[in-house]
Amino acid sequence: MAVNSSKTPDPVKSGKTHHSMSNPLAKLGLSRRSDLILHLPLRYEDETKIQPILEIQPNRSVQIQGTIYKSYIQAKPKRMLICHLRDDEGEIILRFLHFYGSQVKQLIPGVKLRAYGEARLGFLGIEMIHPRYRLIKGESSLPQNLTPIYPTVAGLSQSSLRKLIDSVLSDSNLSDTLPSDLILKLGLPGFSESIMTLHHPPADISLAELESGQHPAWRRIKFDELLAQQLSMRLHYERRRNHDAPVMNPKGHLVETLLAHLPFPLTQAQKRAMQQIRQDITQGHPMQRLLQGDVGCGKTLVAFMACLDAIESGYQAALMAPTELLAEQHYLKAKNWLEPLGIRIVSLFAAKNPRERETSLTDIKNGHANLVIGTHALIQETVDFSGLGLAIIDEQHRFGVEQRLKLRRKGRHPHQLMLSATPIPRTLSMSYYADLDVSVIDELPPGRTPVLTRLINTSRRNEVMQRVEAACASGRQAYWVCPLIEDSDLLELQAAIKTHAELSTHFPHLNVGLIHGKKSPKEKTDIMAAFVSGQIHLLVATTVIEVGVDVPNASLMIIDHAERMGLAQLHQLRGRVGRGKTQSACVLLFQPPLSDQARARLQIIAEHSDGFEIAQQDLRLRGPGEYLGARQSGTPLLKFANIEQDLDLLEQARNLSSLILNDRETVQKHLDRWLGQAADFLLA
Repeated sequence: MAVNSSKTPDPVKSGKTHHSMSNPLAKLGLSRRSDLILHLPLRYEDETKIQPILEIQPNRSVQIQGTIYKSYIQAKPKRMLICHLRDDEGEIILRFLHFYGSQVKQLIPGVKLRAYGEARLGFLGIEMIHPRYRLIKGESSLPQNLTPIYPTVAGLSQSSLRKLIDSVLSDSNLSDTLPSDLILKLGLPGFSESIMTLHHPPADISLAELESGQHPAWRRIKFDELLAQQLSMRLHYERRRNHDAPVMNPKGHLVETLLAHLPFPLTQAQKRAMQQIRQDITQGHPMQRLLQGDVGCGKTLVAFMACLDAIESGYQAALMAPTELLAEQHYLKAKNWLEPLGIRIVSLFAAKNPRERETSLTDIKNGHANLVIGTHALIQETVDFSGLGLAIIDEQHRFGVEQRLKLRRKGRHPHQLMLSATPIPRTLSMSYYADLDVSVIDELPPGRTPVLTRLINTSRRNEVMQRVEAACASGRQAYWVCPLIEDSDLLELQAAIKTHAELSTHFPHLNVGLIHGKKSPKEKTDIMAAFVSGQIHLLVATTVIEVGVDVPNASLMIIDHAERMGLAQLHQLRGRVGRGKTQSACVLLFQPPLSDQARARLQIIAEHSDGFEIAQQDLRLRGPGEYLGARQSGTPLLKFANIEQDLDLLEQARNLSSLILNDRETVQKHLDRWLGQAADFLLA
């Protein structure tokens, strides 16, 4: 069970742990000694004192000691072993629902017992169900420290895990990775002291402070974790800047010509973002910029202007979108805006017919195509660019790290611009996007009207239908978004077809269209064209219309079973209306009863229209792991620190990472402890 204490090998790889335990350890992600050192308790149990039975309060976990004076097996209503235990002043009942014959022989009158468990009020008074216990013979001392309860899995008991961790702690180097003067300035305790406190808290420690994560020992561990994350992100950033990239020198003529023909001016935020991008692409290292902004703020136009700068500098540009519908919308907009400037644009979708695809591939390879717009089809091996200088990824959180890398590898370290209509909270940006430069478009174009949002119970569905009819009768158009059905494209499709049939019957005088992910690209394009031109009055859709659809005449959106959708998705869908000058509305139809989280989501979307505020609330509800989505791959997620609660530590970690980045010995030691082999790659 114990690790060989003469050396310091990895606990699993050394083979010094019990062989049957290697699997559970792997499931817990424990492969190195430092993993075990940093495998910290979830909570603690106080076995340092004995609670007199007479003073026990129900619904509290306590440790008691006494003598069994009666024990028997109760047959009804369920077979269980019952033990009556008494100390000097009171008595308690211990119930064992699952027990062995050996326990029946062991737990007999006269036996002295120490038990730990949650006390509750039963029919016969205070009782414990399945307490942890041990027999007491003679005098038995109490532990001096609280008992740690660790995260574990089946096959690895708490006692086995405690022994293993204690063995590693007793024979490991717990010295500080950071200079003592820096630790002193930060006002934090030493690493060794903090680790030992968390694994073995003294009996007089404040349990509330400890379990809330605000004890100085916890703050030190959180700081070290945040520092490791900041250092790794900065090293990623530094490695990228060591690559050579196309040095562009755009004159700005193409952009000026485009702007002169647009019926609206740029916002100040768009101008600022464009200048930041233009500054990046004139440098000799690859741009890695995230352009974020709320729904409808004009990110696509800024992206197209960046494409024009790249093309004017003699390079190709590519724009990759997560869905064919969005890619098609970008393609049509690019043809409308950029083709009059002499820009040759090709599209590349998986469903394209072979002859058209072959022509597109040839144009891309020989450089005849200036701008290529497509889906994942862009990163297939058959796609060969003549001179890719700028790679743009729309809705970047929908792509994994490897997919983004594949697009970048289509050129020689091309500049990369990532777009996100899901605004990223500042704390998340500071923590998980520290390896990127970030531009924010924080204002909407003039003339955009706020969308009224209403929560309506599905029992009032007929009233909602009347509202749809009134909107269409006034010359406006509407969307009806069908419910999201997790893990079942077929059921989602059936729901859309059923809703379309129902609404077509209910509104025989309206042209009701249907769009979903299973339709061919041509069918989707034709349906959207008919909706844009006003031939379709009411468009029934799945969440395929979440992004990229721009129909100014559509002023009403109904989202069916809105409780099934996330905040970002609801905000994106709502952003499809409110694009014209008419007052628009979004109706969130919900099916009661609602879970607490679903209710919280719907209230947030109803009360807020600012995407950044919604993103902040979303982060609080879901935490960074879920919020980051595909970016998790390759990004060190935080186990201990909470970027909302520990913002001061994050700020300190950011500042310190800048100071010590060039001290490679200190950085190496710190990252070795927290990242293991990944540190070697970063520092290579």
